Amino acid sequence: MDLFDTFLNAEVMRRTFPMLMQGLWITLQLGAASIVAGLVLGLALAMARLYGPMPLRLLTRFYIDIFRSIPLLVLLIIVYYALPFLGLRLSPFVSAMSALTLVSGAYTAEIFRAGIEAIPKGQFEASAALGLSGRQAMADVILPQAVRIVIPPLTNNAINVVKDTALASVVAMPDLLKQATQAQALAANPTPLIVAAAIYIAFLWPLVALVSRMECRFAARRR
Repeated sequence: MDLFDTFLNAEVMRRTFPMLMQGLWITLQLGAASIVAGLVLGLALAMARLYGPMPLRLLTRFYIDIFRSIPLLVLLIIVYYALPFLGLRLSPFVSAMSALTLVSGAYTAEIFRAGIEAIPKGQFEASAALGLSGRQAMADVILPQAVRIVIPPLTNNAINVVKDTALASVVAMPDLLKQATQAQALAANPTPLIVAAAIYIAFLWPLVALVSRMECRFAARRR
């Protein structure tokens, strides 16, 4: 059996491609839901850490440090396999989304915090001089500027979330990787795994290139 028959078998590709497409759809759903939830959680955490009362700031900082430290795979296993002992049994999709959101929210919070702190203090003073309340200044003046600053790191974090969805296969989530491993076992051929890797690259490579371009553009503007 030559190299192409082993890793790029056309017949195996044809038979297993529908399974891979089903897994890709679930991967995209999981990634999109986790990214959106992580953005909402991250923004709330950033606001609490910057402008909340001191006990809330400390609690928020503790949360961010903990969930940036714990490996995602460990958290995923705890959510799916440990919580049922407390009477809380979650589906594979909800378990994976919860773990991804908790970790992504911690990283997103730091990204938003850095973006807000990068806004010159004069913008806050000008907002106050115009009679804007703190909430109005944040929504209409500060956040729009901060979002433009943090778009590259947020996009990079979104890429990491999509890549981390592959870990959902450990909780029987029928995502792209899980479907590829099952197809590989059924076909007794590694071609589905190679195809799955190619699909990940096809979706994520343009995003990686986009992040690099945005970083270069923002760096040029700062100069």
